[in-house]
Amino acid sequence: MTDAREVRDKYTAAFNLHDMDALLRTVSPAGVTVSPEGLSQGREELSSYLGEFWAAFPDIHAVIVESFDIGDVAIDELMLVGTHKGPYPLPDGRVIEATGRPVSVRCCYVCTVEDGLIVSLRLYFDQSELLAQLGSPCE
Repeated sequence: MTDAREVRDKYTAAFNLHDMDALLRTVSPAGVTVSPEGLSQGREELSSYLGEFWAAFPDIHAVIVESFDIGDVAIDELMLVGTHKGPYPLPDGRVIEATGRPVSVRCCYVCTVEDGLIVSLRLYFDQSELLAQLGSPCE
């Protein structure tokens, strides 16, 4: 197992437990996370983003479908599975109130690790797929 894979697996385990402290210990203080929902720089912004996401989907968890490792990069294809039980803020400022609907969204993470910490975490998913599952019109 590569160093990048070990770190990425610790991140995923902490994500699934909603253990913010353990998750943030895998991320560099200057780490950058990019997703369709925006950019977070550093642990504080990542913590804020994930806190809102976990509030919107309190049972969300990642189910790894396939993993690939290339040097200091760990790549995961996964499903994010959960239930929409809280307000979900959109990048444009709108909020989708809890619908109680289940979600299962295909995603891909590309994670770069340096000195045992995540320095770059890029998440890709189809926002239209998520919005359709929430019953929101895709704009």
